Parts: sequence; structure tokens; C-alpha cells
Amino acid sequence: MADPRFFHRKGPFSIKEIAELTGATPVNAPDAERRFDDVAPLQIADSTILSFFDNRKYIDAFVGSSAGACFVRPEFADRAPKNMVLFTTDDPYRAYAKAATAYYPFETGNGVISDHAVIDPTAKLGTGVQIDACAVIGANCEIGDGTIIASNAVIGDGVVIGSGCKVGAGATISHSLIGNLCLIYPGARIGQDGFGFAMGPQGHAKVPQLGRVVIGNDVEVGSNSTIDRGAGPDTVIGNGCRIDNLVQIGHNVELGMGCVIVS
Repeated sequence: MADPRFFHRKGPFSIKEIAELTGATPVNAPDAERRFDDVAPLQIADSTILSFFDNRKYIDAFVGSSAGACFVRPEFADRAPKNMVLFTTDDPYRAYAKAATAYYPFETGNGVISDHAVIDPTAKLGTGVQIDACAVIGANCEIGDGTIIASNAVIGDGVVIGSGCKVGAGATISHSLIGNLCLIYPGARIGQDGFGFAMGPQGHAKVPQLGRVVIGNDVEVGSNSTIDRGAGPDTVIGNGCRIDNLVQIGHNVELGMGCVIVS
């Protein structure tokens, strides 16, 4: 189970609530009001815990688990321990993700703005925005409701960040428009110059990079990844993309919806 020093749990949730949340079908569940306290892997779950079984190589863990409830594909339901409540679904892992998010919802801003943050008076901050110590918010920035700007992050002049986002510690963002529900992890670099030069025997003449970075909704950018702004056209990251740690996205790149880029 998750360490309460780091993760703040909601719940418990009933069988009925879990079914409504995930769309899974309860099986072996005579009491729809029975509640489960937490989520955890099959190997460590007990009778108060909700788990999942999605990969057949873990069949032994499923058969021998003490979990009180489990998301499972219908074809494996007959292999479940006798007293286990089942939530049958064609996609157990996605159902588990929805349930786990209910127990451990994503962090949103608490409305506290540190006295040690540096915020230009022209910046526009939405309701519930949280800005931690030593963060810097530049002129004419716009930051949407409930967004968190962590310590030592630097948001350059004119940057727009939507609602429900989190910008991790030490990240820098310039020349960028960012949508809603985006997670920018610590140390990410977004909007700096692209690698553009006019090369020749006389030397390399720097070409001004006059585009932007435009990031859609529900995008994650991993720690220490970099996204260069466009040279003239924009660098575009589509809705729902996931970018791993230590990834370089060059200038003028366009990623469509739901792309996953690994390092």
C-alpha cells in the first residue's frame, strides 16, 4: 500500500461506487455497500484492498491473492479465489487506473502564493493557483485555475498555462502556450531556442527562432526533457501526449494526438 507520508488517500469506496466509476461489472458481490480501503498489487493486497489482474503471466499471483476485490477479464473469473469480489471488464488496467485515481486524486492548487515567489504585477492568476517559494512568474503570464507552480520554476513573459496543471520544481517555460491538465515534471525545459544556424565556411550564423511551443490538453512532459520552440512555425504537442524523462523534441516538430515518446 502507498506510504501515507507521500500519498494522501481518499475513500473508502463501495462496490457500487467502484462499478459506477469504472464501468466494470461486479461479480460475487452480494453486498453492494461493502467498501474497500485502498488499491495495491495482488501480491501484497489483503481483504480490504482492491487490485487488478491484466497480464496472464501473473496468474499465480491472482489465484493465490488475498485481495478483497480485483478487476479481471471475464475469461479469468473462474480462476479467482473463492471469496474475492470481481469487477469484470475487457480492460482491467484502465479500470484500475480510474479507481486508483479516485483513491489518490491528482494534486490541484491550494491557492497559497508564497511570499518568496517573484510575480510580475501584470501576470493574471486564476482561482486557486498555488505558487511555491522562489518560483518566478513573468510579465503578462496567464495561469489557469488550480494550477501549481513549484519551487524554483521560471515562467517566462507572456506564457499561458491552462487550468489544473502542475509545473514541477526547477522547470523553465518560455514562448509557450500550454493547455489544461498538463503535468510538466521537474527540470523540464520548454520554449528555448531551437538549434538553428546558417552554416558555412565563414562560421555559423544564428537564425532567430521566432516560433512558439503549443501544447494541448492532458499532456505530460517528463523530468529533464526539452522542447525547443519553432524557428518560424510552431513546435506542436497534441492532446494526450506522453513524453518520457530525458527526451529532446526539436524545433518545428509536430506531434499528433496521444503520441508516446520514450527516452
